[in-house]
Amino acid sequence: MIAVPNGTRVWLAAGHTDMRKGFSSLALIVQEILKLDPLGGHLFVFRGRSGSLLKVLWHDGQGACLFVKRLERGRFLWPSPADGRVVITAAQLGYLLEGIDWRNPQTTWRPRAVG
Repeated sequence: MIAVPNGTRVWLAAGHTDMRKGFSSLALIVQEILKLDPLGGHLFVFRGRSGSLLKVLWHDGQGACLFVKRLERGRFLWPSPADGRVVITAAQLGYLLEGIDWRNPQTTWRPRAVG
């Protein structure tokens, strides 16, 4: 889990994002589409088309960080957005990264071995 500093907001980008995008392309989406500052210290979460892959973009004040998480089974719960972006709490991000529905917390399947 990412240790989110107090006062940091977590933004979910609506819809799906091309997961081939890196730092610059995701920062451009934050700036141009979400109309937010990608260097402001907030976390921006993007989900791939299949729903099993997430990318989290975060500028910690020294540089950009890009975290990636893939679920082996199941999909990440993605709320339906009203205006293209949704803000969630750090606790909800923790549930989201674990693949748990924060409205009905249950752990997802856990692999026993790689491969």
